[in-house]
Amino acid sequence: MKTIATEQERLVWHTASEGVQLYQAAATSAAVEVLKAPALGLIAELHRRFDEERRALLKSRDRRQAAIDAGGLPGYLDPDSEAVAGDWRVAPIPSDLLRRRVEITGPANNAKMVINMLSRNAVGDRADTAMLDFEDSMKPTWQNVIAGVHNVKQAAEGTLTHIQPARNGSTESIYALDPDDAAVIMVRVRGLHLEESNLRIDGRPVAGGLMDLVLTMVHAAGPLITRGRTPKVYVPKCEHHIEARWWNQVFRAVQEGLGLPIGTLRATFLIETLPAAFQMEEILFEIRQHAAGLNVGRWDKIFSDIKVLRRHPDRVLADRASIGMERPWMRAYAQRLVQICHRRGALAIGGMAAFTPGKSERSRQQQTAKVLADKQLEASLGHDGCWVSHPYFIGAAMSAFERDNQTDIVDPDADLCPDLLPESTGPRTMMGLRTNLRVGIGYLEGWNRGLGCVAWDNLMEDLATLEISRAQTWQWLNHHVRLDDGSTVNEDLVRKIFDEELARIHHDIEHKLGPVSPEVVARVQATFSAAKEDAAKIFLHQELTPFLATASDLAEQTRVSTTEPLRRGY
Repeated sequence: MKTIATEQERLVWHTASEGVQLYQAAATSAAVEVLKAPALGLIAELHRRFDEERRALLKSRDRRQAAIDAGGLPGYLDPDSEAVAGDWRVAPIPSDLLRRRVEITGPANNAKMVINMLSRNAVGDRADTAMLDFEDSMKPTWQNVIAGVHNVKQAAEGTLTHIQPARNGSTESIYALDPDDAAVIMVRVRGLHLEESNLRIDGRPVAGGLMDLVLTMVHAAGPLITRGRTPKVYVPKCEHHIEARWWNQVFRAVQEGLGLPIGTLRATFLIETLPAAFQMEEILFEIRQHAAGLNVGRWDKIFSDIKVLRRHPDRVLADRASIGMERPWMRAYAQRLVQICHRRGALAIGGMAAFTPGKSERSRQQQTAKVLADKQLEASLGHDGCWVSHPYFIGAAMSAFERDNQTDIVDPDADLCPDLLPESTGPRTMMGLRTNLRVGIGYLEGWNRGLGCVAWDNLMEDLATLEISRAQTWQWLNHHVRLDDGSTVNEDLVRKIFDEELARIHHDIEHKLGPVSPEVVARVQATFSAAKEDAAKIFLHQELTPFLATASDLAEQTRVSTTEPLRRGY
């Protein structure tokens, strides 16, 4: 249904064509460049074909969640369906996607980071593939999205450069991509639930993921194909095989719109929700024409475990830091993904090593040992590759994977229907609660500055880990969890710890900023004080809403509004 704009809205919306409006502040020269034909027309065409169904799929999510809140549990589907019982395999995987031992990820909007992800690190190690992200590691401000599209385009062409100006006594630095020695480019688009507020068709905002897909395919598919590379996307947050069917239909329509053969585009779906963990085979079946693999998105999976089973008192999870792949339900989920992918001819990609290099040699050695142990475990389970968040750890991760892939590892006796429901175990500690709240402050301080990932306490915290932190705090609050030291989690305790962690952060700022004026210290501290207030409102919200945000800001907005947390978008 077409909405009627107010007179004030008409003044700030630019009508690009019949029924297509771009928020006036978003009509920058950089945006106009990436939206030129055929991009904007294809976005409008696909929105009109697919958005009604997308909205219906989101409503179906709500209905399924209501049934689980009422006492139900997610589970396996029909074992006799074609997806499970049929004799099928995914389309043969292109040769450039058969070696994905280490994939590095980061925000698409930061040109310097994109170049570093695609290039060799200081000791000569290079990831096989690099995922340029429009989702969890990038806040989807309009400026970031448009910058991300430009970076993807130039990376695909092999022309991406970045000039870092001289400052504080340093000299100017020039970063440039070597197109003949670069990782394979992949793009992660936004999830089904995220809308782009700055572009609306027939009165409704477009789906962020649809826009990301169209723009990056329009501008990067041709250059990639010319250079013998496969256009490749990652799809996050899928919850049901019918959603995978929707994406597959969109893939076909994009390729048809660009005159590309069906199957040119390839996709890896992140299996990072509890419902999807039960439907891996059905999801892979739906995308079999375009499949490159599935991925164990373990951080978002922990968030989903909490969110989906939030009303079940017998499924209250332990400290987030204690939930690793050795937990039975996490290990079963990873093993199931490996076996299903390999039986069907797809790659199985493991999870993220979220470290950022520590300041001391000792801390970096400890981190490297942990990364190596984690990746050796994933390799032993049969994964074909893994993720890292920082170039420093590429070498350690790569050493765990001795072959291009392990798709030949198939266990004919593997249990393909294991128990995937999380167990309610300890530890549940004061330190775990402190970590959740401290991450909330640190992450939202960066989010308020337009960042989607922040280096925090030697870890790369992105939206997934923020979501775990807020969901776990909500779960512990609402089930009145008694911590291992005897404390009961309640609102007073949460507020007290928020204040204590903010005081610690302020103390750290005073001692680590270096020789700067008291005014500068006070300004930095004020940004964390504001973030603490935002975090407290979000973490203490009465209802656990599905996501931190479901829509991007309008282009001229720069500050988070928490009067209606989790609904309006940030």
